[in-house]
Amino acid sequence: MIIEIVILAMIAAFLGLRLYSVLGRRAEHEEEPVPTRFERSEGGNAPRTISQPSPEVLRPNREMAGFPPAIEQGLREIAAADRRFDLLPFLEGAKAAYGMVLEAFWRGDRDTLRQLCDDDVYEGFIAAIDAREQAGETLDNRLVRIEDTSVHSAGLVGRTARISVRFVADIAAVTRDRDGNVIAGSLDDAVESRDIWTFSRDVNSSEPDWILDETDEG
Repeated sequence: MIIEIVILAMIAAFLGLRLYSVLGRRAEHEEEPVPTRFERSEGGNAPRTISQPSPEVLRPNREMAGFPPAIEQGLREIAAADRRFDLLPFLEGAKAAYGMVLEAFWRGDRDTLRQLCDDDVYEGFIAAIDAREQAGETLDNRLVRIEDTSVHSAGLVGRTARISVRFVADIAAVTRDRDGNVIAGSLDDAVESRDIWTFSRDVNSSEPDWILDETDEG
């Protein structure tokens, strides 16, 4: 009788440990913060930059396979230097950034551009905005759709990761004069736009943010 009680107690203890193990791991997983791919500044709605997921949700970068050798090597160098790097979330953030930067430029929103661009790109946008305002012109543009987002090049320069992304998008563009009259373009006809934008990040930085540091037609 005593032996049976001892055996039952051992079985109960074993099942209890197994239950705790399963529930404990599940609870720890459920308490992990969900990272944001595109963080926003405190107290405002303006986006900061492209952000990488926290280390707790790292996934194998299997999506790096299949690129031309030079691009694949560059992506793997970046991933080796920055263990938070994850290509698919990066491309999602780059796609969002493309739309937000364009819309900020069209509106003349200097604050948003300041947060998303490095000094050179920011100054280029501001010069174009200033010239437009001095001429009394406004843009009434629409990003109809982004048809394609793909990696054009990637590499690690010192401790700076740089990834160039090609965007193929349909944009309806209209320019109005100071009286609101259309002087160029049409909202009825979208035009295909091809751009190559380069985003960079210091892999030694504690901040996960990427910024736009070069724009080109592609």
